[in-house]
Amino acid sequence: MLLTKILVSIDDSDMTEQVVDEAVFLAKATGGSLMFLHVISLYDNEPYFDPLFMQRTILDAELHNEAHQKALNVWEEFKQGKENWLRSLCESATSCGVKAEFTLNIGEASKRICDFSRSWNADLIVIGRRGHRGFSEMFLGSVSNYVMHHASCSVLTVQGRNFSTTEVSQNQEVEN
Repeated sequence: MLLTKILVSIDDSDMTEQVVDEAVFLAKATGGSLMFLHVISLYDNEPYFDPLFMQRTILDAELHNEAHQKALNVWEEFKQGKENWLRSLCESATSCGVKAEFTLNIGEASKRICDFSRSWNADLIVIGRRGHRGFSEMFLGSVSNYVMHHASCSVLTVQGRNFSTTEVSQNQEVEN
């Protein structure tokens, strides 16, 4: 399989470095190029400003304008910080001899990753997996699980080091 276009879906978790390292390794080995994709939503931004709360009323037009402008400024600073982070990842990959670019998308991560991979014609998606299982996966959701089942190309999941104490004990027994 020829890997010329590798989509690297990253968040700002502890796993990002592992995912990026794996993607850079694959790109170097295959001569492929990387597209770093990070998806943000309104809920990622601190403080979160509810769009319904920000609706204009007759009584507070001036207060609304001020609050709305402040929210927009905070959001723009948040986005700019994410773009700077993505740019630094691209520069790091480029310094390793890999062609890399980035895109910042807004929306629900799992769907945006699949949609972008289709429109970009990705050959492979590299994505991290934190290892949630059972109820935690059901309640927290699993972006990687959704992507594996809905992507139009192959998906490489990079497993995180989030093991329960039971799993660690079982793994140690197997190794011994």
